[in-house]
Amino acid sequence: MTTNRWFKAVKLLGIMLLLLPLLTGCWDRLEIEERAVVLGISVDVAGPEALKEEDEVSHIQGKFPAPEKDLIRVAVQIALPGRIPLGPGEAISGGKGSQATVWVLNVVGHTIDDAIMNLQQQISAKLFFGHLRVIVISEAVAKKGMQNVNDYFRRNSEVRRMAWMMISKGNAEALMKAAPKLERVPTLYLISTMDSAVKMGKFPNDFVGNFWSNSSKKGQEGFLPYMDIKKEQNVEIMGLAYFKGSKLAGVTKPFEIAGYMGIKGISKSGYRGFVSLDGPSDNVTIYATSRKSKIEAQIKDNRPHITVSVFTEISLEEKINERIPADNSDILKKIEQTNKESLVKTYQDLIRKTQKNGSDIFGFGEYVRAKQPQYWNQNIRTKDRWGEMYKDISVDVKVMTRIRRVGMKAK
Repeated sequence: MTTNRWFKAVKLLGIMLLLLPLLTGCWDRLEIEERAVVLGISVDVAGPEALKEEDEVSHIQGKFPAPEKDLIRVAVQIALPGRIPLGPGEAISGGKGSQATVWVLNVVGHTIDDAIMNLQQQISAKLFFGHLRVIVISEAVAKKGMQNVNDYFRRNSEVRRMAWMMISKGNAEALMKAAPKLERVPTLYLISTMDSAVKMGKFPNDFVGNFWSNSSKKGQEGFLPYMDIKKEQNVEIMGLAYFKGSKLAGVTKPFEIAGYMGIKGISKSGYRGFVSLDGPSDNVTIYATSRKSKIEAQIKDNRPHITVSVFTEISLEEKINERIPADNSDILKKIEQTNKESLVKTYQDLIRKTQKNGSDIFGFGEYVRAKQPQYWNQNIRTKDRWGEMYKDISVDVKVMTRIRRVGMKAK
């Protein structure tokens, strides 16, 4: 390169560097004070008064044909600027508890997007879903179908896949208005409840992204946590809300969450149970510490056959009767055998319950699809056909359990 060309290149580079700030300025910036930060959303079936309310707030009424479906009520929990506490000791002025940190608004609409647009007309700041962490759907809405709910939130690029979606036993908006004493922001309390349940082994890691992924698979259905609010504004995980397609198919009991985690081999375990040896007064409490499982898919008599092998380690937590010798190998083997029989029954009952509703939340169909692809392509092919076949497939459950610790006192 000649000297003249070199100087021209340097000059051109200098001009580009001067113009760069003009070309890449924050022309589309939106200050945080100008955003309405949505922390949580709830969706309920609207009551009989909704028609009149919709006539007053709808932005499409009389202009476009509305969908022929029941109205829904959407409530949003919006963070109040400057009110979210930065530390546990920071005082909140102007109010007490969650009422001083968030603002809960509700509106009706034909669809989620319609309701959000109706709500946007009532708020000066732009609704922002980048910090949305909790989506609560009422059981009534879930039974009718969540096609619209899933479609809207999956299309919205601001919604995180690590948000929690949950099914409410009663009114979903009540969870948006809850004021728990352990947390000043209700949504953060719900997040803390679910995150702690995962860490303690009381619930599988099932963010909304996991739910959408499982629901999209041909050989598996999705599930969500089933929640209920109690008198003291605390919430309880009541079980698994499992789906068939986009509709709620059924709900498990709380302890059956442990059954699901055992079948799937989720190692972190947090459930306790009683084992009766010779009578009601000869009970011991055991605690599962870890699990492993192996799922095998075979074809027998031209039908899928699933074998589930589960290994679990347990610890002896307490004895009801002091006469039970915890250092006796025969007693320990009896505890292991009794626990094994109890777990086999728990696993089988849960599998039958999901088979009755044609909801394969365990992903057995994915094992058939992966290990027996020729059979899948010739006999199943679609998600609907697997849902019907799942009702009649045979499943063998094998359990091996071992006591690892008996505590610091043997007798």
